[in-house]
Amino acid sequence: MTLSSAHAAQAREVADAILYEGYLLYPYRQSSRKNQARFQFGVLMPPAYAAVDDCEPSASQTECLAEAGDDARVQILVRFLHVQQRTVQQAPAHPAGQPRDATGWAEVPSLTVGGSEYTRFTEATEREAEAELTVADLGGDGVTRPFHIDGGSSVEELADPGGTLAGRLVHRWDTLDGALRIQAERVAGPYQALRLRLRVENHTAPGLALGHREDGLRYALVAAHALIGLPGGSFISMTDHPEWATGAVAACHNQGTWPVLAGPEDCRDLMLSSPVILYDHPQIAPESAGDLFDATEIDEILTLRTLALTDEEKREARATDPRAADLIDRLDGLPPEMMEKLHGAIRYLEPGAGPVSRSDTEPGGRAQAAGPARAAGPFPAAPALDDQVPVFHTPDVPWWDPGADTSVSPETDQVLIAGIPVARGSKVRMRPGVRRADAQDLFLIGREAQVEAILQDVDGQVHVAVTPVEDPMADLQRAQGRFLYFAPDELEPLGE
Repeated sequence: MTLSSAHAAQAREVADAILYEGYLLYPYRQSSRKNQARFQFGVLMPPAYAAVDDCEPSASQTECLAEAGDDARVQILVRFLHVQQRTVQQAPAHPAGQPRDATGWAEVPSLTVGGSEYTRFTEATEREAEAELTVADLGGDGVTRPFHIDGGSSVEELADPGGTLAGRLVHRWDTLDGALRIQAERVAGPYQALRLRLRVENHTAPGLALGHREDGLRYALVAAHALIGLPGGSFISMTDHPEWATGAVAACHNQGTWPVLAGPEDCRDLMLSSPVILYDHPQIAPESAGDLFDATEIDEILTLRTLALTDEEKREARATDPRAADLIDRLDGLPPEMMEKLHGAIRYLEPGAGPVSRSDTEPGGRAQAAGPARAAGPFPAAPALDDQVPVFHTPDVPWWDPGADTSVSPETDQVLIAGIPVARGSKVRMRPGVRRADAQDLFLIGREAQVEAILQDVDGQVHVAVTPVEDPMADLQRAQGRFLYFAPDELEPLGE
């Protein structure tokens, strides 16, 4: 099914990261202990697994609020991984020119063909279940949409550079059964908001007795999550909702998933319900060169660790899984400029971060900025909202978003130190130690620095970001937004 939202592709990028979160973890080889106990997020086990361990459920539930008419369409797309077993078989020997016997294939732990190694492994393939209905269809007891995936197998032949068949990979998977239960009801009150409920249930009856978690995973829905589209309507944020919706939001019951607004800031017709807790409008950082299967880790650290693997460890990782092989190959060829981007960025210090029209000093030493600066976060400031999309609640000045507070402009603000206005570009002498005791401050006392920004925290405290003038890495650190921070009374102005 194709979601109608114009921003569905962007939402699916985030959903893909969720789908493969923890699929493999550094060092990406199956002999690593962490890669022998896998698939930790959004696992819906078959009901029979409760007799083994009742900690992992067989169903998840999403409840969220929206404003929509009875004729509005509700589009449900549930995505998950289906575990499958990969085995390696060596081709039987046969005389040249004679047809190969269908029997005699020998299962082996590993096989090297054409310089590439292949091993047996527990992998996974992507599956989807979908439904599209109107709000009117979902009243009362709602609608149940069962889904079924047949068990089966596939064969991938392995030939050497000369074209001789040397072996094959056999992928096997088991039958899955489940259901989507979708219901909607109006919330009491003058606004008549809609409470939308989606239950994803695993109904699979395993074909063998379950004794371990690995047995249950064969019949599980792994990393299960949902994209919910509402063309012609608008979802209400579960974390930044209008005051009238507070009680209705609190009454929503979410089990194993958490719904957030998906797509860019101006998108209100798309919701992502994820087993990993996210904020509204999550996006993939533009600096990220590709999936590392661990979105909670810092890309730069993970990349450097992977590059430090030995040739033998990289060989084993490539043999473990094709996705691991692609990851190793990508990082081995990562250009220096991409590595530098991974080092970090502060968005509001980038060129074109936003118009700033004045920097007159306020009483008390701070400057009043009239234009918005770019938010100090992982993404650019939000564009203007589409007038045709209902907006329920947008705070005038969110405390967490300096880009939306027009009284804050780190690039043009000033602070008075000893009666002298200090702003970006000013020269100061560092005098640390007034407020703290850090052994490294001994190397900074009396050294000259250049002011890069004037910042203010949510408690009203002013912080001055500086770069030591004599630091040979100053230009690189400035480009990456890596500064030293001092209180005003820890600095001595060097002229106006």
